[in-house]
Amino acid sequence: MSKPTLEIQLQTLPHQPGVYQYFDANDKILYVGKAKDLKKRVSSYFTKNHDYGKTRVLVKKIVTIKHIVVETETDALLLENNLIKTYQPRYNVLLKDDKSYPWICIKKERFPRVFSTRRVFKDGSEYFGPYTSMKTVKTLLDLIKGLYLLRTCNYDLAQDKIDAGKFKVCLEYHLGNCKGPCEGYQSAEDYHQNIAAIREILKGNFKDSLSQFKNQMREHADAMEFEDAQRIKEKIDILENYQAKSTVVNPKISNVDVFSIVSDEEYGYVNFLQLSYGSIIRSHTLEIKKKLDETDEVLLQLAITEIRQRFHSTSKEVYVPFKVDLGEDVKVSTPKLGDKKRLLDLSERNAKYYRMERFKQVKIIDPDRHANRIMAQMKIDLRLSEEPRHIECFDNSNIQGTNPVAACVVFKDGKPSKKDYRHFNIKTVVGADDFASMEEVVYRRYKRLLEEEQPLPQLIIIDGGKGQLSSALKSLDLLNLRGKIAIIGIAKRLEELFYPDDPIPLYLDKKSETLKVIQQLRNEAHRFGIEHHRNRRSKGALTTELELISGIGEQSIVDLMTHFKTVKRISNATFDELTPVIGASRAKKILEYYKK
Repeated sequence: MSKPTLEIQLQTLPHQPGVYQYFDANDKILYVGKAKDLKKRVSSYFTKNHDYGKTRVLVKKIVTIKHIVVETETDALLLENNLIKTYQPRYNVLLKDDKSYPWICIKKERFPRVFSTRRVFKDGSEYFGPYTSMKTVKTLLDLIKGLYLLRTCNYDLAQDKIDAGKFKVCLEYHLGNCKGPCEGYQSAEDYHQNIAAIREILKGNFKDSLSQFKNQMREHADAMEFEDAQRIKEKIDILENYQAKSTVVNPKISNVDVFSIVSDEEYGYVNFLQLSYGSIIRSHTLEIKKKLDETDEVLLQLAITEIRQRFHSTSKEVYVPFKVDLGEDVKVSTPKLGDKKRLLDLSERNAKYYRMERFKQVKIIDPDRHANRIMAQMKIDLRLSEEPRHIECFDNSNIQGTNPVAACVVFKDGKPSKKDYRHFNIKTVVGADDFASMEEVVYRRYKRLLEEEQPLPQLIIIDGGKGQLSSALKSLDLLNLRGKIAIIGIAKRLEELFYPDDPIPLYLDKKSETLKVIQQLRNEAHRFGIEHHRNRRSKGALTTELELISGIGEQSIVDLMTHFKTVKRISNATFDELTPVIGASRAKKILEYYKK
């Protein structure tokens, strides 16, 4: 399919958080932005009158819109930062400098310091973040400082230097903010217990710390110190909303390529995420047209080679959903959990959204193509002699054995044709006999179509197993339609498809679009039948109650129901309200009945 127009690209954007990228006619990146809702944010560029001339010029230059879907608004903010720093788009000005979001570092030292930093070094230290708000960082560090006494000096506290008395305690020790490890007043083991607790807080496991803050807030409130209580409440709010992990930035993961694939009968969609020093710097989805029945393994292997060559990737490691052979120079990993698996899930999420957008674009540009593809696939999957452009599905409803009814729903070109739906009240069957009921409604339906010379369906679907299918076949035999219309039965339990004179059922792939259309037909028939059944049951119940009143005939009941709508309103009506509808004599009878 050729590149969709800008209007179509806008129509098919998802209502999800993420980052959008604008490209010009030469495929050069113009602008990177973030959004809580991609569709709303991007569409606003093309619907508003912009005050700034620079924005108007930008909008005129946009030819292509690309996007990366992420899980949260925070991830979108961090990813935007990565991409702007990597590509330096012309119309981005805020994040082009060398500043970055803050991290909290637990320094790799004998007595580790804990501090904020904007630079990440590969020195074995632990880094938590990045954080989109410096306020959150300060709150966390204040929390840690309030709970644990840590050193702030940058001395090399080796044991031999402490033993030699090279250091003296500073003012922080005398103020009670440090236990003095520099003079040996605190052991390394005791200090590392505190660091272990701090590590849990930074991972987001700070339930005990929150409880302590809440106790402090209550103490201030009880002492009428409301300003202090409010300050602590603000810290609690920030901590409760704090997100400990980010999918798009992870310092533990270095340069790596992430690939995932989703596919259907015709196409494979391979998404590529490129990470540089733990940050996502590129996302690209490749659409591959299948020529034969290629497996996902074959498609993914071909796509990885193509994409890595196109983007000149030299990463020595790739993450993929299943093993593929990329030669001895590349390490292939298949993550099952943790941060690496989250990256793989993010890649798959973007592949799925890309596929959905392509489907939407096809429906807009060529509405018939989607239907043609499904019809051709159904013909193959169901072993039919012609495409099932007209399908009818039957379902019986006789809840608790009362008011047996049946429903026939009609799909044309894979879509519901509601004007052709039909309800059937069972006339010749006494009691709850699904087989006999099915035989009756199928016979009545196609006898009428033949008499009125209406077009017959290419496929009939019976909601039920072998029994219901056999009953329907009897009616087709009576009408001399056996072999002229394809007919199958679908059993609910295992989604088995039964064919006439074939004891072995057909099982379709659970992801098959053919099965999804059949399930949609079956569910729609069930819904339509239940709706009619309930209406009949309700109508029967209402009519029966009014018929119990002596002297109130059928016409009076119709007049009452037309005017009052419900039996409850009739029972609560006054003499003056009833009289204009059915006359004084009948009004008295109704009032006397409901008084009893």
